[in-house]
Amino acid sequence: MAQHMKIAIVDDEQDMRQSISQWLALSGFDTETFASAEDALKVVNTDYPGVVVSDIKMPGMDGMAFLKRLMSVDSALPVIMITGHGDVPMAVEAMRMGAFDFLEKPFNPDRMTELAKRAANARRLTLDNRALRRELSDGTGIMKKLVGASPVMERLREDILDLGQADGHVLIDGETGTGKTLVAHALHAVGAKAGKKFVLFSCAALDEDSLATRLFGPAEDGGPLPLLEEARGGTLVLEDIEALPERLQARLLTWMNEQGSPAETRIVAISNLQEAGRTCEDALRPDLYYRLAAMKITLPPLRNRGEDILMLFQRFSEEYADEYGTEAPEVSAQEAAQLLQAPWPGNIRQLVNIAERAVLQARRGTGTIASLLMAESDEADASVTTEGKPLKEYVEAFERMLIDNTMRRHRGSIVNVMEELCLPRRTLNEKMAKYGLQRSDYL
Repeated sequence: MAQHMKIAIVDDEQDMRQSISQWLALSGFDTETFASAEDALKVVNTDYPGVVVSDIKMPGMDGMAFLKRLMSVDSALPVIMITGHGDVPMAVEAMRMGAFDFLEKPFNPDRMTELAKRAANARRLTLDNRALRRELSDGTGIMKKLVGASPVMERLREDILDLGQADGHVLIDGETGTGKTLVAHALHAVGAKAGKKFVLFSCAALDEDSLATRLFGPAEDGGPLPLLEEARGGTLVLEDIEALPERLQARLLTWMNEQGSPAETRIVAISNLQEAGRTCEDALRPDLYYRLAAMKITLPPLRNRGEDILMLFQRFSEEYADEYGTEAPEVSAQEAAQLLQAPWPGNIRQLVNIAERAVLQARRGTGTIASLLMAESDEADASVTTEGKPLKEYVEAFERMLIDNTMRRHRGSIVNVMEELCLPRRTLNEKMAKYGLQRSDYL
């Protein structure tokens, strides 16, 4: 492991730098040396693929100030401090600030190697976890379906990654059409049980006696295994958990308690409760609710996701355009504002329907997106409202969509996009950076 990790050695004494470098190089590390903290900071940054070894007493920026800067750059970076005789209290303070460990001069070279290997292993684990997070967050596998760049969606993906790798049971709630079942799949896919059984069942599907048998058994002759047995070692997703009768809630809680910790089988409960003034907490026994809600994910309604609405509409309309063999409808600035202002009581499910109908209208050459939204608003639940947004948000959302559409149409040709949008290259580059658009995605 260690041979692929870098070691940045920072010491103002040349002989000490070279001595440490030679010893660690013999141990399989790729070493680089710096005579000052200032020089090292030009190279050591976030995701630096290695470990830092630094003296404490140096002219200019000393080791303590250097450590403070490194911790602000990357708090998980392992830093081994070298201290002179009598400076142990300072080294202890360095540990409090986040140093990995310290060595007191004169030190045993074997001790240095041992510490460096431990630090390198810790660094490798940190970088591997970050790479996994980026891979999942950037759109690998099922996480790719959790589209959106809004802060609430960034937070949702982080929550899924965090809770997915934990062991406890989870409660998912949110308005209808927000994608709760998709999130349950994602939790399973990013966790330790990813290769195990994933079983999905609605508690509203059967009467109480049939539900008891289906959940807990005993299995009928020739019938399927009870769900808790079928999902053993994996994930059991119970949709409509609020429909579970109280007697069965008690049995489920007993079963969960008997599993101990960590749980062999994970329960992911989904609440679809839509009654006004009544929540999942009201529908469940308090002990079961708090056991499930210790890890809880609440999905954001579409109306709170800002420019994600335009991004999703574009994606769905392009998919339906391919399916129906036609062009996706162009969205005007007025229609973009209307899409952003709509209350979306049906959330993503409703947006998908609007996108499909817009494509069918465009194929016939009739109707507008605005007319579809007006028809939907006549049928919408009056209790769902949306707050107005600053004009700047509408303008930016439309601008991003316009640049994205034009880049797609011209397959990443910057010259053609500049010409069509009448933008100088520098302005286009700045706007693409602002909206997280990369030319490589369109080639």
